[in-house]
Amino acid sequence: MNLMKNAGVTRLVDTRLNNTSQLSGYAKKNDLSYVMRLVGISYQHDVLLAPTENIFSAYKKKQMSWDEFEKQYVGLLEKRKIENRINDILADEVTCFLCSEDKPHHCHRRLLAEYLNQHKKEIKVTHLV
Repeated sequence: MNLMKNAGVTRLVDTRLNNTSQLSGYAKKNDLSYVMRLVGISYQHDVLLAPTENIFSAYKKKQMSWDEFEKQYVGLLEKRKIENRINDILADEVTCFLCSEDKPHHCHRRLLAEYLNQHKKEIKVTHLV
C-alpha cells in the first residue's frame, strides 16, 4: 500500500482473470476493494485486460515460451481494441495495474502498460517494486 500511496496512485485496476481464489489471500476482490477504500484508492476489476485462461494456463504449464505469451497477449489486446478504452481504463487518474506477478519482467501488466503507452505517448509508466 505504501508504494502506491507514495506514488500518488488514486486508482487500482485489477487485471487478473481470477481475483477470488484462495491463492489471492487478502488480495481477493472484496477484501482488496475494501482495503483500497480505506486508503483512498478506488478499485476496479477489468477481465478484458487479463490474458485468456488458455493463454495463461499454457504459459504457466510451460507449454509456451514468454515470447509466445507476449505475442498472444498483445494480439489479444489488439483484438479487444483496448486502445479504444484508454480514457476509461485510466480515467484521468494515477492508475496502478495489478496482476499476480511481483516483478514486471514476465508480467502481463507491463505488456499492458507498454501497449497503452504506444497508443497514448503521454502516459508515464513507473513500476512499483
